[in-house]
Amino acid sequence: MSDESLCFDSARGIARRIRAREISAREVMAAFLDRIVRCNPTLNAIVARRDDEACLALADEADRAVASGAASGALHGLPIAFKDLEPATGFPWTRGCPFFRDEYPADDSILVQRLKHAGAVPIGKTNVPQFGMGSHTYNEVYGTTRNPYDVTKSAGGSSGGAAAAIAAGLLPIADGSDFGGSLRNPANFTNIVGFRPSFGLVPDAPNPLPSLGFGVKGPMARSVDDVSFLLAVMTGRYAESDLARDFAGIRVAWSPDLGGLPLDRRVRRVLDGQRRTFEDLGCRVEEACPDFSGVDDFFLTIRAARSWQTLAPLLAGHRDEIKPEAVAEIEAGSRVTAAQLAEAIDRHEAFLDQMRRFHERFEFLICAVNQVPPFDASIDWPHDIDGVRMEHYIAWMKSAYWISATFDPAISVPAGFTADGLPVGVQIAGRRGDDRGVLQLAYAFEQATGCGRRRPPLA
Repeated sequence: MSDESLCFDSARGIARRIRAREISAREVMAAFLDRIVRCNPTLNAIVARRDDEACLALADEADRAVASGAASGALHGLPIAFKDLEPATGFPWTRGCPFFRDEYPADDSILVQRLKHAGAVPIGKTNVPQFGMGSHTYNEVYGTTRNPYDVTKSAGGSSGGAAAAIAAGLLPIADGSDFGGSLRNPANFTNIVGFRPSFGLVPDAPNPLPSLGFGVKGPMARSVDDVSFLLAVMTGRYAESDLARDFAGIRVAWSPDLGGLPLDRRVRRVLDGQRRTFEDLGCRVEEACPDFSGVDDFFLTIRAARSWQTLAPLLAGHRDEIKPEAVAEIEAGSRVTAAQLAEAIDRHEAFLDQMRRFHERFEFLICAVNQVPPFDASIDWPHDIDGVRMEHYIAWMKSAYWISATFDPAISVPAGFTADGLPVGVQIAGRRGDDRGVLQLAYAFEQATGCGRRRPPLA
């Protein structure tokens, strides 16, 4: 196997070969470093990277552990870079903010601890938007992350650095996080798999931004199998099982635009072409959609209150260094009263009860991940969709954050490409707690289509 092919092999397969001493961790590290040196200057996906010699020295340590019989972790010898919202010792923890440029955490997050304990070899961080806010990865510390399928386009966000790195073969796997779409949106833009698990499945501490149940951490990879593989490590208790399943007669709700959201015609064309795939898998696909009419009000209220609670102290000393969208959201949160927040939480609870009843009829809901394909990396966010003006900086990604509000596990899996070669994913959401079911349907779709096997031009 060539070094190039190795970088696009499955993470599970590479880790197995390292433990079996069929290949060394040093060889694996050297192959990925070669791709990083060649591709990362263009993509700007991995930031705050260790130098090559330090990375290779860590790989040598991993090989010595294999030789001594001490290598037992599932990820042993695999290179990894942590999302720059995660505190990880030895690396700056900027969160995309100039005023945190020189902050180095004293401790790892629980998630980072688990990935290290499983034997992953840390080589750097992956780029994020400032505070992880928005779904386009750019900041004043590291700059803009670009899409390996078209380097003039956005890689999405907030896990945009991770997604671009995986898609281009710079990393085999990565961690991400998702409040309003930050695992799914960049996966969709870069033709990889991003999974938003049920709340509480993956530990979320320490987290300076309280999740209020919306924020979760989860896995990203080039295949559903590798996502399942990484999820088992992240949770510490998720038991992997066979992803193969018979879907004959399973009722699936089909609503690409979630009841009428503006949807770019290029995205709709790809999704319409894949409805038949779910039918061929045996699913009973029916036009149906929950009532999302009140989601914007409670979601935006809760999100703004959360931003004000955690970020308002930074406005006094760093206002000019905080992006305007974040300033506006923090200031909106300052105007949310306790009564308004309580009402928003009550409305969300009522919505969750509605979703429970919806899922009594339909095991899965299938829709768009993003309402647009990857957009020009030089803009801040899409301001209109097919002539419909977007009212705020995350309005173009309602198809993602509306699903966040359901608390359903949800996944973005490659579904095809626009006429000019831009990736489009499909979003599959399932019943709360049925993470395995979502992975199984995503796996069946992935195997039926093979869309994720198409490498980017940069590769």
